[in-house]
Order: sequence, then structure tokens, then C-alpha cells
Amino acid sequence: MHFDENEPQDVREQRFAEERAVRRARRNSRPIDLGGAHIGLTVVISALALLAWFGELVALGVVGGIVLLWFLVAVIWVHADGDRAGHGFQRAYVATFGWGDMI
Repeated sequence: MHFDENEPQDVREQRFAEERAVRRARRNSRPIDLGGAHIGLTVVISALALLAWFGELVALGVVGGIVLLWFLVAVIWVHADGDRAGHGFQRAYVATFGWGDMI
């Protein structure tokens, strides 16, 4: 976004709104790859299952809480960015578990 200090505020806000709309349309037109996120979710579920199996309930609560908090922050961020419904949920899912691509 280009910022011109001599530009009137209402013109600047209109230009910024148009730029955001173009970026949002471009972002929503691309398909989302969920493969790595599925791998990341599988690893997290496996780790939580192992913690539960060995009776590490405090660690289970801490790790599960951190993952849940991260996902909620991602959902709030995506919602504030203007993405709603399924596409927004997929973006938050990839933001939380997308690190599975690196495995």
C-alpha cells in the first residue's frame, strides 16, 4: 500500500478498501492445500494419545491447550481478515497444522 500524506483521508480509505478487496479476491481464488495440515494434525493427535497413554495428564492439558489456543487465535485472525465459513476454517487449519509439510 502506497501512503501519500497529502492525500485526503476519505480518498485514502477508499483506495485501501479497494486494495484489500483485490487481495482478498486473489487469496480466495487460490485452492488451499490441506495435505500437510492433515499430517500435522495426525502428529498432534498421536502425541496427545501418547501423553494420555502414559498418564501425563498435566502435559496432555498443556500441549492440548496450546494447540487449541493457537487454532482459536488463527480462527480469530482469519475472521478479522474478512474470511468466513469454510474457506476461513481451512486457512486457520493450515495456519495451525500446516507445518506437517516439513515432515
